[in-house]
Amino acid sequence: MANAADAEQVQAAGRKERFRNKQELEDVRTILELPAGRRFVWRYLEKAGIFETSFTGNNTTFFNEGRRDIGLKLLADVMQAKPEAYVQMAQEAEKREVNNA
Repeated sequence: MANAADAEQVQAAGRKERFRNKQELEDVRTILELPAGRRFVWRYLEKAGIFETSFTGNNTTFFNEGRRDIGLKLLADVMQAKPEAYVQMAQEAEKREVNNA
């Protein structure tokens, strides 16, 4: 947007942003439809450390918090796009854990 005082430009930018957000959520829904997509997302939620504390007592905490922040964004996208997929991913992960134990 070149001129934030131009109402037409502001509206056009808003439409573009809404379209981009809608497309991103549709991308997430598409990924979550596939078992491989759910495994991929779950794996990265785990790697991001969203299920554990990020505090270490030293500077590693900052790195862990950055990684965790990305994981929380991914989780927020999942919950906005298809919340029931989170429960499904958790159940599937538990089954994998039991089968691999």
